[in-house]
Amino acid sequence: MPKRVVKVGVNGYGVIGKRVADAVKLQDDMELIGVADIAYDYRIKVASLKGYDVYASIPEKKKEMEAAGINVKGTLEDLLKEVDIIVDCTPKGVGAKNKALYEKYGKKAIFQGGEKHEVAGVSFVAQCNYEQAIGKNFVRVVSCNTTGLCRTLNAIKREFGIKRARAVLVRRGCDPWESSRQGPLNTVVPEVKIPSHQGPDAKTVMPDLNIITLACSVPVTLSHLHFVMVEPQKLPSRDEVIEVFNKAPRMRLFKASDGFDGLQAIIEYHRDIMRPRADMWEVAIWEESITIDNGEIYWIMQVHNEAIVIPENIDAIRAMTELELDGWKSIEKTDKSLGIAK
Repeated sequence: MPKRVVKVGVNGYGVIGKRVADAVKLQDDMELIGVADIAYDYRIKVASLKGYDVYASIPEKKKEMEAAGINVKGTLEDLLKEVDIIVDCTPKGVGAKNKALYEKYGKKAIFQGGEKHEVAGVSFVAQCNYEQAIGKNFVRVVSCNTTGLCRTLNAIKREFGIKRARAVLVRRGCDPWESSRQGPLNTVVPEVKIPSHQGPDAKTVMPDLNIITLACSVPVTLSHLHFVMVEPQKLPSRDEVIEVFNKAPRMRLFKASDGFDGLQAIIEYHRDIMRPRADMWEVAIWEESITIDNGEIYWIMQVHNEAIVIPENIDAIRAMTELELDGWKSIEKTDKSLGIAK
């Protein structure tokens, strides 16, 4: 009996979309049918260079894209006729508007963290709630920061329980490619509403999590930095926490004593080991920061905003299309395809 292969389309070929498309191409149980966008600059031209079929997300953009020398195979509606599932990687708010079109064609759809939980009804982090996405028509992969928080907090919760969690997030000002267009300059911008949105967002994945988050944006583009404080139900030793983080998938410990003295060093490391685009799909945790004091666990971690949610999108495809009913098997398969290893 031939192996089942799910046909996947990607709508939005930006920071997340291009990475999702590349990751889909690495899977032996998925086929990338095409990518859709409205741009006609170098970004979508790279998709054509890679041999990806390109579609116009909005019909009226098709002529502009063709005038720019892009071979446009059709419109988003043409792409939807050919796929089993669409991964919507469009800017914040656009995905919610696209939902009606996906429903019209009876297609399953994955949305990104910029959309509200209510758009899909299921907010997803593979290690936390894979089973909730099985067979669903719509799923939302949560934001990069929420993904990092959920991965680490869920690992602690499974082993020691959590009475209360607190996190301070130092957020990158913008993605690197758009640093000429936006982002704070010579300032730090606090999110004055407490909790910041990441805490309530984490509760859409882990409903019983008692968490408060505070956040600010800073003039850097490399990634996010989190300071996490957890009051567990059962106090572990420092070695036990290290063991939990070492065992959990998609987390990696780094030592400042090895030269990893800041965000830039960990990103540079991923350049040196030839990761595509220097992407870090894991959460990076500074080992020296892991501390047990006054009944609490503390750690400092780095979240790569451009890359961390890519494995989650692949796992969401498997769950929704029922390619794999066991979340841990999907995680293992995805990680192997991407080259994630402990």
